Amino acid sequence: MKKIAFLLISVVFFSGCKENKKEETQTTTKTELSKPEDKNFVLTVQKIDSTQFPASIKYEGFVKNAVRWKDKAGDNIVITTETGYYTSKKFKHESDGSDAELFAYHFIVSGNEVKQTWKVYDYISDCPVDIVASFVKNTFQITDLDKNGIAETWLMYKKTCHGDVSPCDMKIIMYEGNQKYAMRGESRVQVGVDDNGKKQFAGGEYKLDENFKKGPKVFSEAAQKLWNDNVIETWEN
Repeated sequence: MKKIAFLLISVVFFSGCKENKKEETQTTTKTELSKPEDKNFVLTVQKIDSTQFPASIKYEGFVKNAVRWKDKAGDNIVITTETGYYTSKKFKHESDGSDAELFAYHFIVSGNEVKQTWKVYDYISDCPVDIVASFVKNTFQITDLDKNGIAETWLMYKKTCHGDVSPCDMKIIMYEGNQKYAMRGESRVQVGVDDNGKKQFAGGEYKLDENFKKGPKVFSEAAQKLWNDNVIETWEN
């Protein structure tokens, strides 16, 4: 195969594209933990759809994942949604750019009462070129890695506004109860090959927040594995 000269892809910045640098999270209710009823707790997660949501649950976007389970925190529901490309009245538009948002909601159900305990929200606004604002396929998980009877919710998503081949912002957000853990960085993309035919990449770096650094080792190990398994940009996630 004829050697391909190293390809440099210049990064083009668009001043008309507004990206928030920090995702918005809300913790609205502190969860009271009950004593475990069964020392041999087994986490059982059920997939549900919008017809099975309690009537008082409100959400934005199109449902991507919806699950329900019971643990020491109570009867839990988590819903993730995306809006896709559209023009939102939430944002000021200085061009003919589009918007895209994603959401994740956690609820505790108690009898006929439903309380939202946390929410994750992120977006791209007024983007005149290509938008990425979506959860990474097949990365949503509910686990109990530290075996304490309180489930962990794992969210992984990408977001960017660009008109070239360049890394996306990428994040892993994990909640155990009301405790948030975060891992932030960039996806890894191939930008060319050198004279020897070796692939050249950009991006892929990440940082763990203090909760991941100080928390159970099993959490940071799981986060790093999830990252490494999904860091290469395939343009399908």
